Amino acid sequence: QRKGQTRPWIQPDRLPGLQAVVLETCETPAMALTRLERLLALAIRAITGFFFVLFSLLAPRGAESPRLPPVTNPLLRLSGVELARRIRRGEVSCVEVIQAYIDRIQEVNPQINAMVKDRFSAALQEAVQVDKLVSEEGGDEESLQDRYPLLGVPLTVKEAFALQGMPQASGLVSRKGVVSRNDAAAVALLKRAGAVPLGVTNCSELCMWLESSNRLYGTTNNPYCTERIAGGSSGGEGSILGSGASVIGVGSDIGGSIRMPSFFNGVFGHKPTPGIVPNEGQFPCASGLQDPFLCTGPMCRYAEDLIPMLRVMAGPNANGLDLSAEVDLKQLRFYSMAHDGGALLVSPVDRELVESQRKVIERLEADLGVKVQEVHIPQFKYSFQIWSAMMSAADENGKPPQSFVGLMGDHGKPVWPVWELLKWMMGLSTHTIAAIGKNMLLILTMTPSVNSIL
Repeated sequence: QRKGQTRPWIQPDRLPGLQAVVLETCETPAMALTRLERLLALAIRAITGFFFVLFSLLAPRGAESPRLPPVTNPLLRLSGVELARRIRRGEVSCVEVIQAYIDRIQEVNPQINAMVKDRFSAALQEAVQVDKLVSEEGGDEESLQDRYPLLGVPLTVKEAFALQGMPQASGLVSRKGVVSRNDAAAVALLKRAGAVPLGVTNCSELCMWLESSNRLYGTTNNPYCTERIAGGSSGGEGSILGSGASVIGVGSDIGGSIRMPSFFNGVFGHKPTPGIVPNEGQFPCASGLQDPFLCTGPMCRYAEDLIPMLRVMAGPNANGLDLSAEVDLKQLRFYSMAHDGGALLVSPVDRELVESQRKVIERLEADLGVKVQEVHIPQFKYSFQIWSAMMSAADENGKPPQSFVGLMGDHGKPVWPVWELLKWMMGLSTHTIAAIGKNMLLILTMTPSVNSIL
């Protein structure tokens, strides 16, 4: 930037139920890439490019993967809110709805590998009880809506959350026999609101990667192209929602684990303000300084289900949120940030995404008459280092978080990353290369001498 040029600075100002962003100006100069940083960036991209070409050449070549069968049952084209409304009114039975989703899961799951354990028999029994309740209420729709806003709505849950009677391994082979005895706090609130769980869905190993793949359940595929990934760590939820085999789901997010799968699979997700939705009942749980960053949140196929889900999942905290207020989009301020300024450890933003963002800006300005302001935050190029430092930082009492390598050994033997890498190269490791590599990278970036260079 030129001397004296001002730049926006983002300062978070916490408001009830949302994170407000206030833009101010200051005259701190931009942080340009140094010569060493540019050399490191070129080296990293050259190495990753080499392995990309190598893996592309060695990847098995076969026929193009078949597309998922289209959604034909009209019940699968209704939002959760609309399904609950029709069930309360007796226009459709809960058994019909649950069976429609069971049929869809059985139709598509062999291709996408999203649901890793079902509870179909129990779900159908619960659906019978829902229909019995509706019959006994004698058409008192208002009372049913007040007590059970999600009555009879099919629900899927990320396997990292406790769902009574379901596995909770979080992709670790050593936790294969772990079965939940009760429900996670957010899951219990959704069940209390009338939702009917169908089963649990896949995630990345220890919920710490952008692809939902592990040695216990395998890899989850994208419903729009099964040769592509579904994102992570809540990729099983994203995939099953995107395929039309679920309508609402539970995810968690500490570094994009709701937002990325929602984006990858064309569905809707929301990472709430920390502390709004309870995190209790998931593995791994937050420790150290991680707790203010880990959020449990809703994922759904239809946008109109986001607010009703959040209202239920927030429990008593929903009273502090103004979720019923009408929002005038023309009165909002919009900001755009095309990229992070050239981070060393992050891939550059694809041109297609930059172009898509530009089209969104043009649409907002044309339809709403607003001016979208472009934002530049030079420190964003250090986002991975900042995130890594946060993940490894001690809490206010000085207690450090549980190490990632310690989590990898949960319910099993201690894990040594370098030895595990050698085992992986020989096909003997029970861990994914993503988990092994990420653990080694976290150790590397938190070494003071290396971190000072990065």
